[in-house]
Amino acid sequence: MPEPILSVQNLVKRYGEATVVSDLSFAIAPGECLGVIGPNGAGKTTTIRMCLGLTAPDEGTVTAFGLPMPREALAIKAQLGVVSQLDTLDPDFDCAENLLVYGRYFGLKDAQIRERIPALLAFASLTSKAHAKPGELSGGMKRRLSLARALVNNPRLLLLDEPTTGLDPQARHLMWERLQLLLQEGKSILLTTHFMDEAERLCHRLLVVDHGRKIAEGAPRDLIRQYLEPDVVEVYGTGALALADSQLKTLAARVEVSGETVFFYTADAKPLLQALSDDPQLRTLHRPANLEDLFLKLTGRQIREDA
Repeated sequence: MPEPILSVQNLVKRYGEATVVSDLSFAIAPGECLGVIGPNGAGKTTTIRMCLGLTAPDEGTVTAFGLPMPREALAIKAQLGVVSQLDTLDPDFDCAENLLVYGRYFGLKDAQIRERIPALLAFASLTSKAHAKPGELSGGMKRRLSLARALVNNPRLLLLDEPTTGLDPQARHLMWERLQLLLQEGKSILLTTHFMDEAERLCHRLLVVDHGRKIAEGAPRDLIRQYLEPDVVEVYGTGALALADSQLKTLAARVEVSGETVFFYTADAKPLLQALSDDPQLRTLHRPANLEDLFLKLTGRQIREDA
């Protein structure tokens, strides 16, 4: 195994009596995308803030590029790129100027930054918007500009905190394409996301966290095989909820109810589908188990009060 580009060991963070991160450990190898998924309030953003040296852990260590955080914060941040949840673009500068000013924070010379700007704007599909200000850009354009800005120092590791939240499907797919290109170039990524399709497309490994603790870790398909039955039958329509306590339960390994839909998890869906076909009022969807099923099984289907 190559030496991790980022290593987090036994992190703990408390606010008063609340422990928001509890004994959390993980590592990222060079060229790897590690996804962190979990409900709101699970400790994902706090963990990223500790990785960036913005929040001090109460216990545990963060090491990046073989250097300890926060003692070597400046040397570490010189090799990091960050896209936060919130838009932090400067509204008074156009796209090219946002890249120029941000590059100065890394001690880069203006000539060096200006040389990089055309390639960064092209990477973000914003060449024609070089002189447009952020207020003139769509949400997807702003996120791509934020990603381009995070690349101005040619970082080895990117920390992306829900980078596609609020984007329409077309903009999300374009962001995914750009992130795949960065992985192909050998960059490493730590990604938090609420989109399970995003996690499955981009991430080599996933870390599932809840209440600040790691509850599962592994490759997406491996986790699905480990925790779930392979087939899912969703049933909704008139009379569907009554099926949760009917004889049909015996045809599934597990039955769950969410809203007006009943979920049957099974290793063989044929007998269940045959039994359901006798009732024309029921609507059914037969599909393979996916990451959303995994997420809901491990963290629950109920809305959290702090979500």
